Amino acid sequence: MKHTLPKLPYLKTALQPFLSEEAVTVHYEKHHRTYVDKLNKALEGEQKYKDLSLEELISQAPLNGGIFNAASQTWNHTFFWQSVSPNSEYHVLEKSALYKQINDTFGSCEKMLDKFKETALSQFGSGWVWLFKNKTNALDICSTSNAESIIRDNKQPLLICDVWEHAYYIDYQNDRAGYLDAFFDHIDWQFVENNYNAS
Repeated sequence: MKHTLPKLPYLKTALQPFLSEEAVTVHYEKHHRTYVDKLNKALEGEQKYKDLSLEELISQAPLNGGIFNAASQTWNHTFFWQSVSPNSEYHVLEKSALYKQINDTFGSCEKMLDKFKETALSQFGSGWVWLFKNKTNALDICSTSNAESIIRDNKQPLLICDVWEHAYYIDYQNDRAGYLDAFFDHIDWQFVENNYNAS
C-alpha cells in the first residue's frame, strides 16, 4: 500500500502561541512528510512488507532499518499531532477511570506531568516521551530515542510528546522545558482518554 501524509486535525495556526504557524508548517510539511516519502521509497520492491499497516511495519520490520525508522517516525508524528489540541479541556477527565488511575499511580495529574517533564528533560538527544498502559494495564511514563517505538514492546500509547529539536527549536530555541510547559496546556485529554478506554 502507498502511505500518505494524514491531514492535520486543525489549522496550522490553531496551536498558537504554543506552536507558531511556521513551526507547524516546517514540522508537518517537511519533517513528517519526509518520513512518509522515505517509507514509500523504502517499501519499493519489498513484497514482504508492502501491504502491512504502520503498526505491523513497526512490529515486524528490522529494528533501526530504513523501513522501521520511517514507519515509526510516520506513526509517532501522526500520534503527536493528535495528542495536542487548540482546546485542551482537562475537565473531561473528571470522574473517569483514567483520572482515577492517574491519581492512584502518580498521586495526582500534576505529579504525573512532573514525571513526564522530568523524563523529557532527561532524554539525551532526539526522541519521544510517552504515557502508556503496559501489559498489566498499569500506567507508566518512558522515553525512547530517535525512531524507537513502545509499540515494539506491546505497550499501549496514550500520549506522546516529540522532543526532537525540530519540534520546538523555531519557537523555543533550546528551551525544551518551556516547550514542555506549553505542551501541557495543549494536551488533548479526550484523545488520551479515548486511547485509555480503547486499550
